[in-house]
Amino acid sequence: MTLTALLAAPPALPHTRSDGQLLLAAVLSIGAIVLLITRLKLHPFLALTLGSGLLAALAGAPFDQLTSSFSTGFGATVTSVGLLIGLGAMLGRLLADSGGANSIADAVLARSGPRSLPWSMALIAALLGLPLFFEIGVVLLVPIVLLVARRGNLSLIRVGVPALAGLSVLHGLVPPHPGPLVAVDALKADLGITLALGLLVAVPTLVIAGPLFARVAERWVGPLELPAAPAPAPAEQREHTPAFGAVLATILLPVVLMLGKALTDVVVDDPKATLQRIFDFAGSPLIALLAAVLLGMVTLGRAAGFGKAGISRTVEQSLGPIAGIVFIVGAGGGFKQTLVDVGVGDAVGHWAGRLHVSALLLGWLIAVLIRLATGSATVATITAAGIVSPLAAGMSSTHTSLLVLAVGAGSLFFSHVNDAGFWLVKEYFGMSVGQTLKSWSVMETVISVVAIALILPLGLIV
Repeated sequence: MTLTALLAAPPALPHTRSDGQLLLAAVLSIGAIVLLITRLKLHPFLALTLGSGLLAALAGAPFDQLTSSFSTGFGATVTSVGLLIGLGAMLGRLLADSGGANSIADAVLARSGPRSLPWSMALIAALLGLPLFFEIGVVLLVPIVLLVARRGNLSLIRVGVPALAGLSVLHGLVPPHPGPLVAVDALKADLGITLALGLLVAVPTLVIAGPLFARVAERWVGPLELPAAPAPAPAEQREHTPAFGAVLATILLPVVLMLGKALTDVVVDDPKATLQRIFDFAGSPLIALLAAVLLGMVTLGRAAGFGKAGISRTVEQSLGPIAGIVFIVGAGGGFKQTLVDVGVGDAVGHWAGRLHVSALLLGWLIAVLIRLATGSATVATITAAGIVSPLAAGMSSTHTSLLVLAVGAGSLFFSHVNDAGFWLVKEYFGMSVGQTLKSWSVMETVISVVAIALILPLGLIV
């Protein structure tokens, strides 16, 4: 069988059940996934795989077709998204090992006074958050947060919350992070438009949930003792630190290329025009991230004094930690395809039409429920995008991108004890469970609510 045949969308699995029965099948399968992840501590990849089989069985699919949709969805998702996750991990590791993150922090902090330090931390986190996964960003930012808190004589919450908000907002709303990328793929949204609208929503959301909310959280949590900074990850001995301008240009290159593609598509609007063909190629996610990685090998790796072997080792080491993420994302794609093929998406569309529920609000609510149940923003994004994907069929490209953002916003709602990020923040900042709930968990909720409050009016305007 050819690769094209493997990746081609399969025909919808036959089902004879009513919309109510299909929705019940979806609820039961999602409930099973939640139970497997939270109670039995099963890896999300296995939980999503089993949940997909249960969904197909409950929807009445023939036994020999129980895995066909899952396999196709898994392969298509890994093909479209897995490569981008790998390239993003390479760029993030180059940024970390070369000292590029420290270059950004030093340059911004050198120009900041005590009052502007929380705003500077939000800016630093947003810049670092563009190519980095959330967990990697936290590890990189914690030493900077502790340094800023000591240097500015500010509380840990006052500077830590803006930093966490910067990472989280970018993680949930702005490609090329895995969640938004998968939602873009599932909903067939335009990546450039999603990136532009994501940044438009992210900026005011970050301002409110970061520096402004930090003042409130500081009163709620009270003073915290500054813990010792965690030891940095081992890396090849650096001879130099990359220049701030070179680091910034490397990080922003894929963003500029993808935004350039979106702008050219709107202004030129001629697929045969040479300029648009050039930008369509250079602004495709794969080429944009590949260009950033290749540039980063020079501006980050070589600038830090790494030899060929050192750069190769850094790139190689970046791929190991993301294997689990790729499998979870792929399994989520398989579950999404099963939802679509058995007819659950159409049933949701019929239900939403009868109740006159906004597709944007519906996507946000579904992601919120899955996030609260599983604790995983990525699982919430993938599953919710699959459920509401039929609603995007008749939407304009702008509204489809807003639906991606609505799902991403819902996936950030109220992180609590079933989220690995909750414990990561708690331990690094030396807080109790109650203090973490008052700061980190509420901050995540503020991000989610403010983002959807901005997205819904945008849906009426654009």
